[in-house]
Amino acid sequence: MLCSRLCHELVSPVGAINNGVELIEEMGAEMADEAIGLIAHSADQASRRLRLLRLAYGAAGDTSGLKDVAQAAEAYFTGGKIKLDWQPGRLEQAAPPRQGTGKVLINLVILAEEALAHGGRVSVEPGPDGSPRVVATGRNAGLRAETSQALSGAVEVESLSPRTVHAYVTGRFAEHHGMRVACDQQGPESLVFKLIN
Repeated sequence: MLCSRLCHELVSPVGAINNGVELIEEMGAEMADEAIGLIAHSADQASRRLRLLRLAYGAAGDTSGLKDVAQAAEAYFTGGKIKLDWQPGRLEQAAPPRQGTGKVLINLVILAEEALAHGGRVSVEPGPDGSPRVVATGRNAGLRAETSQALSGAVEVESLSPRTVHAYVTGRFAEHHGMRVACDQQGPESLVFKLIN
């Protein structure tokens, strides 16, 4: 399921690279500059997605500091319809993060993106008690019921789909590192993920 999810994330930029190469082959030198621009943009997009997904799913995310994780997330959102506000220093001042916090937060940021189909803002910040939280704000912000259930772990593994597997592993990553995630819908335009130690 995770492989399917990764392929879904990468098919668009990799496909655009292929289209750029085909454009050069078909149109010749007069279209080369445009095609090279398309290839460069798509290769950069694929690289930014791979960096983010490596931290989200790989062992590197377990030990990466909040600053590195925040930079990868910021690069991932560059030029998109969702704006990211993540100042890792604010979280570190509120409470020293435990190992694995960065990995869980970057996975929650990906979930927050999923909750914002029409665009909006994702903020990573300390909550009132100093614990990290991820806030998705935008029109009709929210998760599908099956995604929320997968995040909580209230599903059979056999029932997971490429659409819900990310939420499921996010919840399990949190548990692995001694944390849990609470999801709170605060009106039609705000969804809050709280990371509880």
